[in-house]
Amino acid sequence: MESGSGGQGKDIDENCRMSPSSVPLLDVTERANLRLHNSFGLPAVAAILVRVASAADVRRVVDHPAYGVAPQFILGGGSNVVFTRDLDAVVLKVEIMGRRLLAETADAWIIEAGAGESWAELVAWTVAQGWPGLENLALIPGSVGAAPVQNIGAYGLELKDRFESLDAVDLVTGRSVTLGAAECRFGYRDSVFKQHLAGKSVITTVRLRLPRPWRPVLGYLDLERRMLETGNARPDAATIFDWVCAIRRAKLPDPAVIGNAGSFFKNPVVTPEQCRDIIGRDPEIVHYPMADGSVKLAAGWLIDACGWKGKSVGRAGVYDKQALVLVNRGGASGAEVVTLARAIQESVYGRFGIRLEPEPIIV
Repeated sequence: MESGSGGQGKDIDENCRMSPSSVPLLDVTERANLRLHNSFGLPAVAAILVRVASAADVRRVVDHPAYGVAPQFILGGGSNVVFTRDLDAVVLKVEIMGRRLLAETADAWIIEAGAGESWAELVAWTVAQGWPGLENLALIPGSVGAAPVQNIGAYGLELKDRFESLDAVDLVTGRSVTLGAAECRFGYRDSVFKQHLAGKSVITTVRLRLPRPWRPVLGYLDLERRMLETGNARPDAATIFDWVCAIRRAKLPDPAVIGNAGSFFKNPVVTPEQCRDIIGRDPEIVHYPMADGSVKLAAGWLIDACGWKGKSVGRAGVYDKQALVLVNRGGASGAEVVTLARAIQESVYGRFGIRLEPEPIIV
């Protein structure tokens, strides 16, 4: 998970500064380069980087005299953050591992995973084990701990649809707490961890409920096309997993090759009246009716319609296969990424009257 500072911080007394020698049981690095810890590959240096491998490690950090004096920043897989500057902060790098089938009942499989696990690897593992339910969320970059923070979603499914509970450590008291779905306050790419709990807790463990009997989620245009192309109207979970992976690989760049944070903007949600107005001017706009009567617009289509696909600002650019993805063309700074994003926002607003909201946290 990525979240902002837990406080403004004060000048740090050198006698209580967190350092490798002052916390011997933890992996602590001073002046840590964060370029390899964010999927955009953006340059940034953290004053202190602490790798935490358990809830106990998090509590050790909270108990340190320097904690609470300096600002804090929580870093998961780094796939949802844009660094625009160095961080004069204690950065907690969550590396809590482990995954298991916690329980199997007549109506569900309950999966438990550490917050530092790769989300993409977790999905692949569950499908391979014969526990379907997460296949639509295949190949989404980032950590398991970041999934509930963002309420990640793709191809008609969101994390909240498979969520059971999570454990977190309160960064004020050091106590472990368990939160259910209602307490997480999930919204579209939103949760309590992006609101009043931002920077105030570290997710350590996530539990997911995969319903039995399994029912495929296929009401998404790309998946419907695959069914027509293959003649397979009743795909199993492994097939849907393969389809989703193929679709994502065709549209989205591999962060290991081209720096990016996946979808950079949220798909805007508008009223039916707003949608009809836009359709009147742009009949081809891609849109999806929502259960509550609102309409979700495809942000990538809006950006493409404004002519941004393939364009660049400095060394930051718009991916030529998917306008929703901003990329590091090599040596880009966070400032260049933000400048490009703001130019796109102004362009889309000028044409459609819609303000696009970034998905990543901009630091």
